[in-house]
Amino acid sequence: MSEPSTSRAASVRPAVPEDGPALGELDRSTWSTLHAVQPRPQPPYEPFFDDRHPPRDILVAEAVNAAGETVLAGYVRVVPPTPMVCNAHVRQIQGLAVAGWARGRGVGRSLIRAACAAARAQGANRITLRVLGHNAPARALYEAEGFAVEGVLRGEFFLAGRYVDDVLMGRPLGP
Repeated sequence: MSEPSTSRAASVRPAVPEDGPALGELDRSTWSTLHAVQPRPQPPYEPFFDDRHPPRDILVAEAVNAAGETVLAGYVRVVPPTPMVCNAHVRQIQGLAVAGWARGRGVGRSLIRAACAAARAQGANRITLRVLGHNAPARALYEAEGFAVEGVLRGEFFLAGRYVDDVLMGRPLGP
C-alpha cells in the first residue's frame, strides 16, 4: 500500500499474511456495539484474511506495550469503494481497530494519516468512510483529521435494542 511511517505513537506498515492470527485476535478483542454491526464473533473463528480481505488492503500499527515489546496495536483497511472505473479516484476506510491498551496514544490518528497517504499514493484524490452515529470518539477523531459528515442514513441499523444512524464522512486528499 505505502511505505512504512513512524510516529511517536506507532509505526505503520503494510500487513503481511503472517499478521492474520494477531489481527483476528485484535478484531475479536475490540468488538463492541459502539462500532460493530455484525454479531460478536464466535468460535470457530473465520480467518482474518480471505479473498475479499487480502493483506494488501490492510495497514497495521505496531507500538510498544507495557512489557516493552513491540506488538500489533491496530489496523486500518483501505479499499476502493466499488469496482467501477468512474469511482477509481476514491478510497474508503472499511475497518479501523485499535487495541484497548494502545488507545489514547495516537495510534488511530497514525493509522488514519497512513490510510490517507496510501490512498494518495494509489492515485486517489478523495477518501470516505462510514461510522455509526453513536460512536462519538471515532467521529471526533475523523473530524480532527479533516473528515466531514456528508450524509446520514437515519436509523439504518437496529443494534442492542435501538435504531442507530449510519454516518457517511469524507475528505479530499490534497497533494
